[in-house]
Amino acid sequence: RLRARLPLYLLSGDNDRERSRLLPLFGDNERLHFVQSPQAKLRFIEELEQSQRVLMIGDGLNDAGALKQSTVGLAVSDDVAAFAPACDGILRADRLARLPAFLQFARACLLIVVASFALSLLYNLIGLSYAVSGMLSPLVSALLMPISSVSVIAFTALATRLAARWTRITQ
Repeated sequence: RLRARLPLYLLSGDNDRERSRLLPLFGDNERLHFVQSPQAKLRFIEELEQSQRVLMIGDGLNDAGALKQSTVGLAVSDDVAAFAPACDGILRADRLARLPAFLQFARACLLIVVASFALSLLYNLIGLSYAVSGMLSPLVSALLMPISSVSVIAFTALATRLAARWTRITQ
C-alpha cells in the first residue's frame, strides 16, 4: 500500500538471498540494496534527504545512525521496552503490517496539533478583545483562562481518540 504513494527502498546488512521474495514488494531491483554497512545506510539516507523527507524503518542497532539521521526514524522491535535506539518512535514487529494506518494517524495528529493552536489563539484573541474593551471583569477573565486550557485539552483528547478510531489504529 505504501509503494503506491511513496518511493520505497530496502537497505539490508544481509545478503541478497531474499531478493526474489522482496522484489514484488519494492517493484524495482534498483530499490533493493543488500550487504549494506551501517555507514553505507547512513550515507544513503543523507543522499536521499537532499531531495526529500525520509522515514527510515530499522530493526537493529546497526540502523541507529541512519535512524537518527533520517527525518523520521522508526524502530521495529519484538521487545519495545528493551530496545532504545536513537529514533522518533518504536513499533512492535507484529504491528508492522499496520504501518500505513500508523502513518495516517500521525498525519491526523499533526492536524490536531495545528487545530489546537488555532483554537487556543482564537479563544485568547476573543477573550483579550473583551478584556481590553472593559467588557469583562478581572475576576471573570481569571476564571475564563483555565477554561480555555481545559477546552483545548478536551478538544485534543477527543480529536485524537476520534483519529485513532478513524484510522483504526486502536484495533
